[in-house]
Amino acid sequence: MALVVFLRGVNVGRHKRFLPAALAKDLAAYDVVNVGAAGTFVVRAAAPRATLHAEVRARLAFDADIIIVGGRELIEFARSGPFDRRPPASNEQRFLSVMLKPLASPKVSSREGGPALPLMYPSNDAWQVKTVAVSGRFVASVWRRQAGTPIYPNAAVEKQFGVSTTRNWNTVETVCKILQP
Repeated sequence: MALVVFLRGVNVGRHKRFLPAALAKDLAAYDVVNVGAAGTFVVRAAAPRATLHAEVRARLAFDADIIIVGGRELIEFARSGPFDRRPPASNEQRFLSVMLKPLASPKVSSREGGPALPLMYPSNDAWQVKTVAVSGRFVASVWRRQAGTPIYPNAAVEKQFGVSTTRNWNTVETVCKILQP
């Protein structure tokens, strides 16, 4: 099955800038598809994760966290319906955070002794980030725009679970379409 590569902390302002399309072209032997500018790639050719990790690392001019997950894992998480069926409110956006390291508990829910979901950050009626699903390396959250200083999903997820990189759910849907046989 295909793999999905997520780079953490790249192309943010003037920090760790690179051309994702050029990297995808450099990795053409692995049939790589670039998705957006945030460092998301679908690798359709079979490749060992360690080899792919080394190839990506060698082509970047800076050090970056590289997270590689199985395409099947991502599709299964997306199909699990981490968000309720209603569309997001006009002031909400959906996100997926991918953890640098797998969580100690593969699934977190009140049934399994972990924190009850959803987790609100801040934990009051004025929440800005609501974690709604957690499985393996994946954390689904909803970001609600509020007046004042914004709290972005990645910052809230990292406070709750550890180092991660975050993508808009639209990007995840695009990746899943590319992964379909």
